[in-house]
Amino acid sequence: MIKKQAIIPDYSILKKDEKSFHYIDSFQGQYLITDHDYTIIEIGRLFLTSGPKWANYLMSIRDKVVGILGLKTAQQLTVDDRNHDNFRFEPGEQLDIFKLFSKSENELVLGDDDKHLNFRVSLLLDSNSNNKNKGNVIITTVVKYRNLFGRIYFIPVRPIHKLIVKGTLKEMIKKIENVANE
Repeated sequence: MIKKQAIIPDYSILKKDEKSFHYIDSFQGQYLITDHDYTIIEIGRLFLTSGPKWANYLMSIRDKVVGILGLKTAQQLTVDDRNHDNFRFEPGEQLDIFKLFSKSENELVLGDDDKHLNFRVSLLLDSNSNNKNKGNVIITTVVKYRNLFGRIYFIPVRPIHKLIVKGTLKEMIKKIENVANE
C-alpha cells in the first residue's frame, strides 16, 4: 500500500529547508524485509529504472514543447548521463534526467534547477519503522518556483507527477518483493 502525505519526513535532508518550498508531496511504500538488505544506491537504481512506461512518452512530448521555450530537455543529456550501469551515485553526478545533490547512508537527493523552477526528489530508506519485518521507502518531492512561468508550468505537471511517483514506487516495491520470492 502506498501512503501519501504533504510533509517532509523529519529525518530527511530536505527538512531543514522545508519553509522555502512552494510544493511538497511524499509517498511511502512498505516492503517485506528479506535476507537482502537494500542499500540507498540500490534504491536509487530501482528508482531510475522503475518509472511507468507511459511516462517516457509524456516526457518526449514535454521535451518537444519546452525545448522551444529554452528549458532543459532529456535530449541534451550525453550517452554517459543516461547509462545507468556507469552511475557511481556521487554528489554532483548527472543520473539520467536528475543531478545528485546529496547522499547519506539512507537518503539520496536528486533534482534539477532550471529557469522556471527548482525541484528535489528525496529517496529515503526509513529505518524508523515499528515493524521489524517491513521496510519503508519514501519518495518526497519538493518544488521551488523561480518565477510565474514556474507556477503555471507546474499546474498541469502536478497531477501527472503524482501518478508517475506513485507508479514508480509501486514498481520499486514489486521488484524488491520479487527478489525476496526468488
